[in-house]
Amino acid sequence: MKLLRFKKDGKEKNGAIINGGMVEIEHSLLEAAHSHPDHLERKEFYLLNEVKILPPVKPSKIICVGLNYRDHAEELNMALPDEPILFLKPSTTVIGHEDSIIYPAQSHHVDYEAELAVVIGHEARFVSEDDALDYIAGYTVLNDVTARDLQEKDGQWTRAKSFDTFCPIGPWIETELDPSNQRVCMKVNGEVKQDSRTKNMIFTPKELISFISEIMTLQPGDVIATGTPPGVGPLQVGDVAEVNVEGIGTLKNRVTKS
Repeated sequence: MKLLRFKKDGKEKNGAIINGGMVEIEHSLLEAAHSHPDHLERKEFYLLNEVKILPPVKPSKIICVGLNYRDHAEELNMALPDEPILFLKPSTTVIGHEDSIIYPAQSHHVDYEAELAVVIGHEARFVSEDDALDYIAGYTVLNDVTARDLQEKDGQWTRAKSFDTFCPIGPWIETELDPSNQRVCMKVNGEVKQDSRTKNMIFTPKELISFISEIMTLQPGDVIATGTPPGVGPLQVGDVAEVNVEGIGTLKNRVTKS
């Protein structure tokens, strides 16, 4: 089931994708994610082009994983990590489908990074790998936009990853995805730049949830970005970045000036 947030007539609403359109639902997305589709209270039906799609969640934090694809490590000639490499993006980086990525004046090299993202459905602390999947509301698509020159200049990642608009998420949450072998693809202006499969992940979503929950409490709506495949490269003002994760859909954003 695909669940989304949207705006219609100035009001924020929740919905589910049905028959190529969308039906408004009474439930929150995290409630709906744990409900059977037949049990959802339905209201108005809309076509997708009649509404503004919003980011599917408002996370308290976005936990990202660096170097989590074997083929990306091979591309960089780097050893595989023994443990997940973690960093955070603030919630103020989040934008939705067809919102603009703003190219900051401080940077001269901004990169795209296509990723599968996990949406947490229940508070998670000290979760075992065996139980980890029970804490997932669903999966979505994410672009971990990065000011690469600032990352290299600073020697750490906070500034480079934290500009407003640097975390497009969406367009919706897919509650029934098997994340073990889905295609992850990035197109810039229609040209394929990244193309791999989630089977190349070093650490799986359930391993990541267990590992992260031993460090910090994961709150409902929090997002785990599971890493990017090879082919990371620069964006320019005017570019259109499209991230597609098989089984979920396509997240599309244009780059604009600050």
